[in-house]
Amino acid sequence: MQIRVLFFGQLKDVCGRAEDGLDLPAGSSVRDVFDHYAASFPKLSEMAKSIVLARNHEFAAPGELLAEGDEVAMLPPVSGGAPDLVIEDPAGHFFSITRGPIDVRAAENRILQGIDGAVVTFQGVVRNNTKGRETLRLDYECYEQMAIRQMAGIGREIAGQFAVSRIAMIHRLGTMEIGEASVAIFVASPHRRPAFDAALEGINRLKRQVPIWKKEYFADGEVWVEGEWDDHAPKMG
Repeated sequence: MQIRVLFFGQLKDVCGRAEDGLDLPAGSSVRDVFDHYAASFPKLSEMAKSIVLARNHEFAAPGELLAEGDEVAMLPPVSGGAPDLVIEDPAGHFFSITRGPIDVRAAENRILQGIDGAVVTFQGVVRNNTKGRETLRLDYECYEQMAIRQMAGIGREIAGQFAVSRIAMIHRLGTMEIGEASVAIFVASPHRRPAFDAALEGINRLKRQVPIWKKEYFADGEVWVEGEWDDHAPKMG
């Protein structure tokens, strides 16, 4: 079977190409693609612990089986400064993961229509303490491709559940200082009550269902903040 293989970042230099066509026997796996190129380019073996492979635009486990016409991407470690991830829904909903400050006014204007009589905005901001400990700053990281899809799914469900016209969700990644917004939910609707209810539901579900993690830095140490998955998440035990 014929597989299309893409190389990104420094892996293009290591392998001397941006893409390649590879013939593999039926029953081959993602691991077989990596092993094929590692045999020709030993540097790949040295980098194995930091390389991720994707199959047809989804992260893939090494043992995942391939099919005719699949596209496999070899991905080096990501670096800072990556572009924002954005999903724009045909209904006007908007979802984004960004590394820059959240532009509240722009988001409100983006979802507001003539039929709307209310726009409710919720911002989650970094406070200077947690349970009596002085907080210096927060760091956020996430599984980006999955997180943006989860956000969009939650937003669409909420828009169908409440009498609202449009909803937007934006979450920041990276380091945030005291007073900065890390997340914002925006809801526009003809009447205020559904907008308030939808915004509350949005932040509650985002915090339980979207794979975003927070590390808190204190004057006397640091810790990953433990949360709790939603009951519907497929936990291992």
